[in-house]
Amino acid sequence: MSATDILREDHRQIHRLDKIIVRCHTELSAGRDIPLNDITRIVRVLEEFLDTIHYSREEDSYFPCVASYDHLRREIRVLLIEHEFSRRVAAQLRKHLRRWHDGEDAREPVARYLRTYSIYLSDHMKKEEEFFDRAEAETLSREEEYEMYEQFRSVMATSKKLDEMLAEIGYLESRPWAR
Repeated sequence: MSATDILREDHRQIHRLDKIIVRCHTELSAGRDIPLNDITRIVRVLEEFLDTIHYSREEDSYFPCVASYDHLRREIRVLLIEHEFSRRVAAQLRKHLRRWHDGEDAREPVARYLRTYSIYLSDHMKKEEEFFDRAEAETLSREEEYEMYEQFRSVMATSKKLDEMLAEIGYLESRPWAR
């Protein structure tokens, strides 16, 4: 297994989450109710799995390693800008969810930001997959892949948090509205 394999496995889990997000925003837009607790869980997974775990792996290890060869820098810059965009969408989603939780009718902006996040995810993951293919083929050695893989694995807090986030995705998939 390599660092790129770990990031691709993250993407498989993110695809599971994206299906939940699509179902949630579709149901909300159709006027059906979704428990606010479930939407809060979705936002938590966005913030903690994507940002704290996945983006951290890329931004702190993977991208710097690839960039050290003075290669794919433009692509890395685009991906980093998109990461920041996702953080801003998640913050807006959290803000409107809080309003809704406080009694205001914020169904529409919550559904809209969920939809925006889903569109972002589809596009962004496609770009990252292409980036991973190029990084593997043109830049990273097996030794570097293995070193990053070991670094990813050595962070026990991330491993525990990852297990917790995957359990959250499983829980959300099991909800009646998500089937």
